[in-house]
Amino acid sequence: MSKVYSLKTVQNIPVSLEKAWDFFSNPSNLAAITPAHMNFEIISQHHGEQMYPGQIIEYKVSPLPVYRVYWMTEITHVEDKTFFIDEQRFGPYSLWHHQHHFKEINGGVEMTDIVHYKIPFWFLGDIANQLFVKRELKKIFEYRFSSVEQLFGKWKG
Repeated sequence: MSKVYSLKTVQNIPVSLEKAWDFFSNPSNLAAITPAHMNFEIISQHHGEQMYPGQIIEYKVSPLPVYRVYWMTEITHVEDKTFFIDEQRFGPYSLWHHQHHFKEINGGVEMTDIVHYKIPFWFLGDIANQLFVKRELKKIFEYRFSSVEQLFGKWKG
């Protein structure tokens, strides 16, 4: 059986909690912070503009070159301006649980992402994680960090 892995990132953003929440809780904004090579596309027609528990969002994405996949997530928990959680229902992982936390701090917002994921195919999934999945996920979150800085400015605190 393959392992469950986790990734945590923290970013301070020089904007109000309201502005951060409005941006990150709108599914349409996800494309703006996703690397272009992933060909990210929301394909669901009835996903709404703000996160709510039970919301289903469908995507097509290319996590690896020439590998385009269908991905469905459900927003399982939402606490307004505090956190939301998306969980994969269908897609490339055996498990995908992504927590998005927002905390007002002096001069802005601290945003924390915590992802737990598991790759299918038993020990082959563990090998794939060591060879490229973990590295690719880190690159995606590094790109996101940079994109958020470009959109909202660099943290000066």
